[in-house]
Amino acid sequence: MTDAFDPRTTLLRPDLADAALEGLAPARAYRPLRPMQCVVAVAPLRKGPSRDAGQLDQLIFGEAFDVLEEADGFAWGRARRDGHVGYVELSDLTAPVLAPTHRISSLSAAARAAPDATAAVAGQYGLNALVAIEAREGDWLKAARAGWFAAGDLAALDLFERDPAAVAERFVGTPWQDGGRQSRGLDGSGLVQQALYACGRGCPRDADMQAAEVGREIAPDALTRGDLVFWDRHAAIMLDDARLVHADAHHRAVTVEPLAAAMARVGAPVACRRP
Repeated sequence: MTDAFDPRTTLLRPDLADAALEGLAPARAYRPLRPMQCVVAVAPLRKGPSRDAGQLDQLIFGEAFDVLEEADGFAWGRARRDGHVGYVELSDLTAPVLAPTHRISSLSAAARAAPDATAAVAGQYGLNALVAIEAREGDWLKAARAGWFAAGDLAALDLFERDPAAVAERFVGTPWQDGGRQSRGLDGSGLVQQALYACGRGCPRDADMQAAEVGREIAPDALTRGDLVFWDRHAAIMLDDARLVHADAHHRAVTVEPLAAAMARVGAPVACRRP
């Protein structure tokens, strides 16, 4: 039965597993999860407990991370928002988990030390970061563990954008970064995920998961704005029936190009989906 569990999303090792898997998958020990929360703008989710280990994904501010093991300055656990398993530096996490009230709605937003546009910048936070507002002064909102944000950079958790393609276009020019999903750098599936999150839609992290789970399958000749196209380990969003926006290693940035040009370079898509 172990083969049925995807290691990217399952806290399961021969020596240790999530207590919820007891009786379902073999391990020498089972342990309950400890909820923690990301308190830095961006925290790498790594393949191993080392800063030299490759980046699988990222946590962004306010996201919950369910920890199974703490050792040598790292936590091994699962990101609650997209379900990805990996290692995060303990210094990037804290407890308890504060319930968010708002999300960052700008591509990048400055948190300031005081409710004043001239106050020192306490941190820079990206789209879809989750914040818990604890005070308000005029057009400024104070987020716990962060600072003061201009109200225009935030949206209540029940207010979302309607056009994922428009969200993705805002990232044009952002550097490509393997495992990234924020305004300093992101990859193809990270761009798709961020665009859908901004529109209030859940989305798994990796391209193959998105191609299997997001929306419904459509024919390539039916593509229109907002549809998703997938290649092996890559994802893009259509801007219309002929152009797409994506973050790809070829251009090293988020780029708009004709679908035909992408197909000439890497072949026909393996799947097309409508969210």
